[in-house]
Amino acid sequence: MPKMKTKSGAKKRFSFTGTGKIKRKHAYKSHILTKKSTKRKRNLTYSATVEKADVSNVKLMLGA
Repeated sequence: MPKMKTKSGAKKRFSFTGTGKIKRKHAYKSHILTKKSTKRKRNLTYSATVEKADVSNVKLMLGA
């Protein structure tokens, strides 16, 4: 059986932390930024972790 391919969109969007959690970026930070408050834009800058319910799907996409 051939190797399973990694989804190329997923490998660009997710990465693993040292403890094995999956990091992701926040959405809504790319355009139409004038109507968003500075505080909201600043908080969207930092990375977040993938929720527990979604971890198995993301790992399937990453082939991990």
